[in-house]
Amino acid sequence: MVCPTEESTKSQNQSSQIEQPSKGTTFFRTCFNGINGMSGIGLLSMPYAFSQGGWLSIILLLVVAILCCYTALLLQRCMSGKPHVKTYFDIGELAFGKKGRALVTFFICIQIYLVAVEFLILEGDNLNKLFPNMMFKIGDLRIEGKKGFVLISALVILPTTWLRNLGLLAYVSAGGVVASIILVCSVFWVGAIDGVGFHQRGELVKLEGFPTVISLFTFGFCGHTVFPTLCNSMKDRSRFNKVLLVCFIASTITYGVMAIQGYLMFGDYVNSQITLNLPLSKISSHVAIYTTLINPFTKYAVAVTPLANAIEDRLCKSLAFSILIRTLIVVSTMLVAMFIPLFGYVMAFIGAFLCVTVSMLLPCICYLKIKKASQIMRLEFIFIIGILFLGFIVAVLGTFISVKQIIKHL
Repeated sequence: MVCPTEESTKSQNQSSQIEQPSKGTTFFRTCFNGINGMSGIGLLSMPYAFSQGGWLSIILLLVVAILCCYTALLLQRCMSGKPHVKTYFDIGELAFGKKGRALVTFFICIQIYLVAVEFLILEGDNLNKLFPNMMFKIGDLRIEGKKGFVLISALVILPTTWLRNLGLLAYVSAGGVVASIILVCSVFWVGAIDGVGFHQRGELVKLEGFPTVISLFTFGFCGHTVFPTLCNSMKDRSRFNKVLLVCFIASTITYGVMAIQGYLMFGDYVNSQITLNLPLSKISSHVAIYTTLINPFTKYAVAVTPLANAIEDRLCKSLAFSILIRTLIVVSTMLVAMFIPLFGYVMAFIGAFLCVTVSMLLPCICYLKIKKASQIMRLEFIFIIGILFLGFIVAVLGTFISVKQIIKHL
């Protein structure tokens, strides 16, 4: 098990597009970083989540947002009065020692790896929609469609992962918030102006789909790996609870708008990525798809840097070894993306097994261990136990269902 050192933690800060001036970041800058930390590929699957659970999924969206916001607040409380605790890894170590740090590191590193896989699946799916029936030959090897585009995307992304100083790349990827807004507006334009319309009625409720729905929503709200660092970077840490409120309200509105308009446009026929439903004859569809395609190219290297640096810090920090490790990460994620190109099911698995653990279970467990049950009000203690119970059920059922679907479609 590898545990990030101080150097790899700095890289994690970069991966979340955080600038940390000597006097700390402002309230609005921290809000921007927090929203950017949560915004991303999860937005594409919001309409699909509604198709799995029906219109009452809007209630689950609000519930998951509230629970994740609360557990993020618990992480802040774990750091309160402890200046040496600056990251999620530190919180795990404060609660359970080296084993706690190793456990947090394991879940976060696996989450990073699978999100990188999702980036490549996303590229393959959307490029294949833009350029169907494409075929590539490497010697006698014939690669068709999505697999070919995944390979090309990986080759283009690979050199960016070799950069040791990702400051400029992190700055570019800070456009994620703007890209999310453009994507939502482009999809709305397709429905309202370009003739698709909002005519699908959908279903009110699909109880069997609730574990998958909660898993997908949790994926969208899982910014907990960066929240402790955001809090530590602020000029005034006492205002971080307000930062969380702004971040979760903004993200909930964005996700809700995308989910509702996408479900009204395509109903139960919506794909795991809303962009795959958009008609290619419309300019607004191209804007949405190309906006979607740009994000992975700017975020992949930043996302995998903490994982790469954790391995390098543990084994070897030479330039040659660094290039080798980052190349192996790209190649391995490419192979997984080529042979398990199931965007929605993989996202549901990440949400159930990893994001529920990182954003619900671990914050509650660490908080109870650090603060002690006797120091927590009875009502809050019952509420935390309720979150743990709900999170465990969702993690088990969601993981089982997503793994079953992945195996079924392989």
